[in-house]
Amino acid sequence: MLGSLAEGVTRVSGFLEGEDSLATLEAFRRMGVAIEPHGDNRWTVSGVGMHGLRAADSALDLGNSGTGMRLMSGLLAAQAFDSVLVGDESLMQRPMLRVARPLNAMGASVETDCGRPPLRIGGNCELVAIDYSMPVASAQVKSSLLLAGMYAEGETCVSEPAPTRDHTERMLRGFGYQVESEGNRVCLEGGGKLTATDIDVPADISSAAFFLVGASIAENADLTIRHVGMNPTRSGIINILRAMGADIEVLNESLVGGEPVADLRVRSAQLKGIRIPESQVPLAIDEFPVLFVAAACAQGETVLTGAEELRVKESDRIQVMADGLQALGIDATPTPDGMVIRNGDI
Repeated sequence: MLGSLAEGVTRVSGFLEGEDSLATLEAFRRMGVAIEPHGDNRWTVSGVGMHGLRAADSALDLGNSGTGMRLMSGLLAAQAFDSVLVGDESLMQRPMLRVARPLNAMGASVETDCGRPPLRIGGNCELVAIDYSMPVASAQVKSSLLLAGMYAEGETCVSEPAPTRDHTERMLRGFGYQVESEGNRVCLEGGGKLTATDIDVPADISSAAFFLVGASIAENADLTIRHVGMNPTRSGIINILRAMGADIEVLNESLVGGEPVADLRVRSAQLKGIRIPESQVPLAIDEFPVLFVAAACAQGETVLTGAEELRVKESDRIQVMADGLQALGIDATPTPDGMVIRNGDI
């Protein structure tokens, strides 16, 4: 997204060619951005500048990417043309008022269908900065408002009730856009520009989570996962597993493109049930399905609260995981905002 709006050519290595990422990539191609593959997960993005996008000839299909839809709503709210965002059957059921309402408060024109996609975004709106306190912690909403804020008159600030992922803030700085952060509050001034840069994408900690849990619960395991992104807003999976007794060692720490990376060595361990601190929930929100598996293999009781966000992902992850664990004979009780898993023995 930022490479498309930057001045110059952005070179990306380590690009994960999954369906969500490719759907977003194709959307920007349809808006006039040249994005080309060069083999071995390397791509180039020839930026068109902050005001160089052009209208697509039909609705932009984001597939299953809720992140893509919410972030693009912020960018497209500031463009000179109308846009329509759609997705697959699952994405068309996802809640979008959480991002549409604050964007409209900035002067945007974002219409939903009873709070869900399609998103109809009007062009030629003059955005004004807002100081927004999010009722629920959401990196997607925060990022959407910051991206819209680049086009707004004045300083846009977003305050969150708990820390969320800060990849957008880091990436904006990497593209030369000034962003100020203090505690759980982040601000930027409208009217700046983005300058192309080189990006080395580290291994994703959400993908690594399955191997962290697998090696923890397997017998005689000793596994090292290389070059994993260790952003502190994504470290909940490691913090929670360690609290459960996991043997995880962080090695060879470094910074790549403003993002911390490291190798992770994980060895077999007897896990124990815990009450997961709610402060860790936003830092591990996408890793809870595999954490539920870890809890099923732990001694004692694991209790998760404060994770109602899991019920409005592409599926109801709490209910789906409870159903699966129960089918395996695990004592798993779903709650409105989490789950209780007792005495797993598999």
